Amino acid sequence: MEPENSTIRSTVHTNNRVAVLVAASVAAFFTAFNASALNVALPTINQEFQADAILLTWVVTVFGLAIAVLSVPFGRVADIYGIKRLFLYGTSIFTVMAVVAVFSTSIIMLIICRAIQGIGCAMVIVTAVAMLTAAYPASERGKVLGVNMACVYIGTTVGPVLGGVLTEYFGWRSIFLFGLPLCLLTIGLLMFRIQGETSNSRGEKFDLTGSMVFGLALIALIYGFSLLPDIPGAVLTLAGILGLVAFVKLENKTASPILDIGIFRKNKVLLFANAAGLINFCATFAITFLMSLYLQYIKQMSPEQTGLILVVGPIFQAVFSPISGKLSDKLEPRIVATAGMILSLVGIICFIFVAENTPVFQVLIILAVVGTGMGLFGSPNANAVMSSVTPKYYGVAAALMGTIRGVGHTLSLGIVMIVMALIIGRVAISPDYYPALLSSIKVTFIVFSVLCFGGIFASLYKDKD
Repeated sequence: MEPENSTIRSTVHTNNRVAVLVAASVAAFFTAFNASALNVALPTINQEFQADAILLTWVVTVFGLAIAVLSVPFGRVADIYGIKRLFLYGTSIFTVMAVVAVFSTSIIMLIICRAIQGIGCAMVIVTAVAMLTAAYPASERGKVLGVNMACVYIGTTVGPVLGGVLTEYFGWRSIFLFGLPLCLLTIGLLMFRIQGETSNSRGEKFDLTGSMVFGLALIALIYGFSLLPDIPGAVLTLAGILGLVAFVKLENKTASPILDIGIFRKNKVLLFANAAGLINFCATFAITFLMSLYLQYIKQMSPEQTGLILVVGPIFQAVFSPISGKLSDKLEPRIVATAGMILSLVGIICFIFVAENTPVFQVLIILAVVGTGMGLFGSPNANAVMSSVTPKYYGVAAALMGTIRGVGHTLSLGIVMIVMALIIGRVAISPDYYPALLSSIKVTFIVFSVLCFGGIFASLYKDKD
């Protein structure tokens, strides 16, 4: 645990901690809800705008891409200019673009709105965790991070269900309106209830060149990986990797970098905790996607039935996140997080043996096991990351977690696409291809199992000091 310094004590003294927790948790809910609810509305959006499949996909993709690319630069901005200020700006941008999106007249306009919303969401994700870390002492940090993580899972859980209801009865635009009262509540708390500011790098310069190199490299890597195994995908992925190498070299020579590479050499806990987070996101994010295909194609279930089954995982995540967060205040966070990683691995291995005649109740049990594992992992892992750095790096540490999440999600889906492209090919899924689809699902879960097994060792890392 890092020592508390005068900056943090001052912030805790002037801030209303409950208001900080409410603002951060409400923001976590409405950003997660907005992202998950809109997925259900895509077919309806397509009916109105008659967009092609690629443009329709970008309604979702551009939001996550903005978060992944901008989280680290915004983490640095928050440390220099103020965490609360950036939180307020991000929530305001998210709110304004939600209103503008309601009046979208084309798919392009909607995509632009989602891109700008992603920018605001990146600001919110980075600053919410940093504000909680600054406002609460180390002895309570795991508990409040657990509550915040639970709100993310609750938003993800109710998003598809409530999004479907809103879309069916009020139209897809109502999804953007639903979260407005929560956005306004957060803005009100930030402006009138939460006092003080935290900016532990005030006066330092912002590294614009490094931000551009990092952003372009990450875009090339993420987009390229989604195109694999095709040659353009390989070229872009390689370009992204080389770009990140160039970014590391550039940051080592910069006086005020957006990401101080030296902290990874000095702080192995930060390095391995983030590595464990990347592996966990990569090995678990695509489970919902894979099981949605399995239930609807192999088990011939309706979308409504599928949604009700898949909601089990997020429910268990929401239940166990605050429990594990509080537990990580009493035990070493790495121990609790590792237990979650092991439980996730057990569930993923069980998915390998799911077949056409597997009873649905077994699928529900496996989803519950994986959901519990993810709930046990997330909050303690975040606690380990945030507790491993000094206040100067709160914004950057929170930003790294946001970037790791976005990259992990993209790589997870990328692995699925690569496996399916190799086994099924780029064809429409018909009954003739169901056996190949099932084989693809099994192979993907084998890959995820290997990743998760390696993640156990990264999560277990303990600083020798």
